[in-house]
Amino acid sequence: MSDTPFPRDSLLPVPEGTAGALLDGRGRISGWTSDARALLGRPAADVVGLSARALLADPTAWPALVTAYARGARGGEAVLRTGAGEHAHVVFRAFDLADVGTHDGMAGVGTGAGCLVLAAPAALAVRWHQDRAFVRELFLQDRVGLAVFDSGLRLLRTNTHLLPYTGVPSDLRGRRLSEFLWPGDAAAIEEKLREVLRTGRPLIRAEKVLRTIEDPGGGVVIAISAFRLQAPDGQALGVTALFTDVTELHRAGQRLTLLQHATASVGGSLSVRETGRELATALVPGLGDLAVVEIAEAVTLGEEPVPDREGRLRLRRTAVAGRPAAEDGDVAADVGLVVVEGDGDGAPGPDSSGGYPMTMTAALRARGMVLGRVSVSRSADRGPYERADEDLLREIAGRAALALDNARRFTRERRAAVGLQRSMLPPTQTETAAAVTSGVYLPADTTTGVGGDWFDVIPLSSARVALVVGDVVGHGLAATATMGRLRTAVRTLADLDLEPDELLTHLDDLVSQLLAEPEETDSEEQRERESGEQNGYRRDGDHDDGWHIGHPSSPTGATCAYAIYDPVSLRCTVASAGHPPPAVADPDGNVTYLEVDPGPPLGVGGLPFEMTEVDLAPGSVLALYSDGLIEGGDGDLDTGMADLAGRLARPGALTQSLRELGREIVAGRHRPGDGHGERLGDGLGDDVTLLLARTRAVPPEDAVLWPIDADPAAVGTVREAAATQLRAWGLEELVFTTELVLSELVTNAIRYAGGPIDVRLIRVAGRLICEVSDPSATHPRMRRARLTDEGGRGLYLVAQLATRWGSRYSRSGKTIWAEQDFPPPAG
Repeated sequence: MSDTPFPRDSLLPVPEGTAGALLDGRGRISGWTSDARALLGRPAADVVGLSARALLADPTAWPALVTAYARGARGGEAVLRTGAGEHAHVVFRAFDLADVGTHDGMAGVGTGAGCLVLAAPAALAVRWHQDRAFVRELFLQDRVGLAVFDSGLRLLRTNTHLLPYTGVPSDLRGRRLSEFLWPGDAAAIEEKLREVLRTGRPLIRAEKVLRTIEDPGGGVVIAISAFRLQAPDGQALGVTALFTDVTELHRAGQRLTLLQHATASVGGSLSVRETGRELATALVPGLGDLAVVEIAEAVTLGEEPVPDREGRLRLRRTAVAGRPAAEDGDVAADVGLVVVEGDGDGAPGPDSSGGYPMTMTAALRARGMVLGRVSVSRSADRGPYERADEDLLREIAGRAALALDNARRFTRERRAAVGLQRSMLPPTQTETAAAVTSGVYLPADTTTGVGGDWFDVIPLSSARVALVVGDVVGHGLAATATMGRLRTAVRTLADLDLEPDELLTHLDDLVSQLLAEPEETDSEEQRERESGEQNGYRRDGDHDDGWHIGHPSSPTGATCAYAIYDPVSLRCTVASAGHPPPAVADPDGNVTYLEVDPGPPLGVGGLPFEMTEVDLAPGSVLALYSDGLIEGGDGDLDTGMADLAGRLARPGALTQSLRELGREIVAGRHRPGDGHGERLGDGLGDDVTLLLARTRAVPPEDAVLWPIDADPAAVGTVREAAATQLRAWGLEELVFTTELVLSELVTNAIRYAGGPIDVRLIRVAGRLICEVSDPSATHPRMRRARLTDEGGRGLYLVAQLATRWGSRYSRSGKTIWAEQDFPPPAG
C-alpha cells in the first residue's frame, strides 16, 4: 500500500488525523497511509516490509502487545519512534482482516491477510472523546433546543426540547419548519439559516417570534444561534441551530422599557390634564389596547381631593388612549362623574374596559392621597394579564401619581399667581378724552410660573393719557410681586406729571434699589422651599426627576415703554427702557414702528433715556406690547414685528373694536385651554401683553390759547377773554370761579416767573381745564396764610375753587393747571 489517504466521503468517515497501517499475517507492514507518514515522519518506502515491532520506541514491549491481542484486546496505547528519533504517544485500534494463526512470535497471527491498525496521537484521541461526549450531552439536555438541518433545511436530528409548544409534532425528522410553524415565522428563520449556509458566518442570538399553525396566539420569543456544518474539504453539509426560549426575558425587557417610557412621558409636563393624556398614551399598545385615566375633579383645580364621609371619591374621565373592542364601543373622554370606593384599585369604572375581556386597574396614589385611577384593557388573543403586569401598572401609576401631584401643586400656585397678577392690572377696557384702549394679557405656559408683564392706562392732567407696558425679567411669584411694585411706582411718578425720560430715570433708580436689597436666607419661606425640595418638588433645568415650583430667583431687571398722548396738540411722546418700539397704524392703514431709542433696561443705572415725539392723526391705533408677542421659538423678533404690522394693516382691522383686534393679534400666539389655564407646553414660552389705543382729538373750537406779557395789566384782559369764551361755550355758571382762578395763577406767574406766559382753556369730557404756563421751574407750594399776612392765599383759593389742580414741568418751564366740573344740567 502506498501513501494514500482514507476516503473522507465514506459512510463511516475516519476522523481527520487518523494514521492507518496494514499488517499481514506475519506482523509485517504491508500498507502505510499519508496520515501515518505525517504522524511518524516516515514514508511508506521506509516502513513497508518491516515488522511493526520496529516502530515501537521500546521493542521489548512488543511481546506484551502480542499477548494482549491474542487474548482479544483490539486497542490500547503505545509509544512509537518517529523518523527523527522522537517519541510519539498514540492510541490505536486493530481490526481483523482474516483468520489468524501464529507466526514469527505473534501468537494468534496466521497466514491470512492480517489486520488494519488505526492510530492517532493520544491528545487528539482525548479531544475526539470530548467532542463525542459534548455532542451526546447536547442532544440529551433539555435546557436549550438543538436541531441539525441538512443543506435543504430539513430537520435531521433534534433534542426533545426543541419547541415544546402546542402544535409541534413529536417526530420532526425530515420535516421543514414551514410544516408546523406560522408561515411568516418559518420564512424568517429559514432566511437566517440560509444566510449561515451561504456565508458560513454564525448567527448569534437572533430573536424571533414563533407561532405554530395549530396555536397562533401570542407566540413565544426565541433566541436563535446557528453555525454551518461542513466537511473537511469545506463542502457545506447542513446547519446546526440552538433555540432558547427568552419570552419571559423579552417581556421583562419590554416592561422595563415601558416603565422608563411612561416615567419620562408623565414627567415632562406640569399640566394635570396633559399628564393624564401622556399616561394613557404611554400604556398603549405596550400594556393594553385601551387605557383610561380618571382623575379627581379637585386635582384639576389644584386642590387636594377629599373623599366623602363614606370614603368615596368623585372622579372625572380625563384621558383615553386606544380604541374600544367593538366598532360601536364608546369610551368618551368626558362621561361625567364616576364614583370610586376605597383606594381605587380593583374593578374598572363604568365603560372603562371598552368591551375588552382582560382589564386591570391601579390607583393613582401619592403622598397618602388617591388622585384618581388608571385602567388598561386588551383582547383575549394577547392572553390574560400576569402578576408582573399588575405590578408594572402599579409602579407606573405610582410614578404618574407623583407627577400628577406636582402638577396639582403647580396648578394651585399658578392660579394664585395669575389671580394676583390680574388683580394688579387695570381694567382691560378704558375710555378717556384722549383715547379708547384695550389691553390683553396672557400668562406664560412655563414650569416656572407666570411672568411679570403689565400694562397700564393712566389719565394725566389737561386731558392727556399715559400708556405703559412693562416686562419684569423672570417668572413666578417674585416677578409678579416686583411687577406690582413697579406698576405702583409708575403711577406715583406719573401723578407728578413727569416727562417720559425723566420718569424712566426715576424708575431705573427704584429698580436698582430693589436689586440691591439683600435676600432673606433664614426665613419661613426659605424653610418651606427647602422642605419642598426634600419632597421632590423642585425641577432643575438639566434633570427630569425633580420639580421646581413657585420660588424662582429674584428678578434681575425689567423693561418698560412709557408714552404720553396729548389730544389737544395730537402729539405723542415716547421713551423706552430696553423695550420693543411701539407700532402706529394711521387711519389710512399704514403701519410704522416709532423710531424710539430703546435705552438700557431698568436696573442698569447711569445711562440716560431719550424721548421721541410724533404727531398722530385722530383715529390712529397705537400698539404697545411685550417681547412675548413678537418673539418666536428661534428668538427672531423681525418676523414677529412683521406679523404684528401685517395684522394691524389688514383691511378692516382699524374699524373693528380694539377688543376683537387685540384677540385676533394674539390668537396665533396662544392655543385656548380648558378654562382653567391648562394646556401647559402647548402655548406660550413667555408672557404676552398687548395694549391698543385708538387716539382721539379735542376739537379746535374746544381749546383756546392766549399768549400774554408779564404785565399786571394783562390780568384783567385774561379775565375778560375767559368770560367771553365761557359764555360762548354756554358755561356762564363757571365764569366767576374761572376769573378768580386765572387771576391768581396769572398774577403769580407775572410776579415770580416773568414772561412769556401762555393761558389756555380746554373744554373736554364735562370738565373745564385752565392752564397757565411760564418759564420758571420753581415748584408752587400751597400754604396757609396767617391773619396778618397780606398774601399767600392764591393757591389755597385755587384749591378750594377747583375740583383738582397741580403742576407739571417741561423743558421750557412749568404749567399750573386747575380743573372744574361742568355744572349739572338744569331741571
